[in-house]
Amino acid sequence: MRAIAEKSIGCVIAGFLATASFAWPALGASTTAFPDFSGPWARNAFNFEPLPSGPKPLVNLKRLPDGTGDAGQLVGDYRNPILKPEIAEIVRKKGEISISGEAFPDPSNHCAPYAPPFNFAMQLGLRILQKKDAITIIYNQDDQVRHIWLNASHPARVTPTAMGDSIGHYEGDTLVVDTVGIKTGPLGLVDRYGTPRSEAFHLVERYRLIDGAAAKDAQERHEKQDGRVGGVPGAMAVDPDIGLKGLQVEVTVEDPKVFTTAWTANITYRRSRGQWLELVCAENPIEASGQLTPVPMADKADF
Repeated sequence: MRAIAEKSIGCVIAGFLATASFAWPALGASTTAFPDFSGPWARNAFNFEPLPSGPKPLVNLKRLPDGTGDAGQLVGDYRNPILKPEIAEIVRKKGEISISGEAFPDPSNHCAPYAPPFNFAMQLGLRILQKKDAITIIYNQDDQVRHIWLNASHPARVTPTAMGDSIGHYEGDTLVVDTVGIKTGPLGLVDRYGTPRSEAFHLVERYRLIDGAAAKDAQERHEKQDGRVGGVPGAMAVDPDIGLKGLQVEVTVEDPKVFTTAWTANITYRRSRGQWLELVCAENPIEASGQLTPVPMADKADF
């Protein structure tokens, strides 16, 4: 039934885009409404925003003269204590590939699904479509789509899929999303630095609206560390009005086969006023350098 529902939702995405700014009332309550996350959101920096304290996500060791991360050479900090030794070695080797001028395979350069949290590390724009029983998130780059089922439970036996099994519920002004069952493989990465993901991966996301000025400060602070995509104008048309609420997503990542501890980071968006453009991308096994990276193939059909 879930597969059928996904197909139905996918067929009506175009219609939702024109009428996506609404919030549904809470089930069983006539005066209480869910927080309204609907509509387009944008930012102009890649990667995760480290929190002031606690275990932190990987950052780029390769810096530009102005101190920001070098988006052209992705050298993840393999010395970060969150990484298990064998995983640190994988990240180190991926950094060497990037420094050599080549690109190691990732979901973006192979037009593969951007499973969370890689989607947060890479995507600059998203649009949220809210319904009373489900949420659909459409991501700007490569037209990626994700479904979150509200007030549901994970199946007793989760069949791994490209985006995993995501269920959500509201806690006051916060949307909490729990995701398991994401497929592993050569393109199963947690971040842009090549950190892999195992079958034990577990992700919790917390979406909430924040003050517009606080969202602006968070974005500018991150851009000073990671770099601004698109230079001064920015790749995405972020609405400068700080009177509008921002959207902050807190992600907590657990994977005992990859990380020594759970870690948490933020991703901050502001309202977008740019056009939603179609970006078509087909699975591609050929690198820009001409190297062949086979597209993953299943031994048998999923259905």
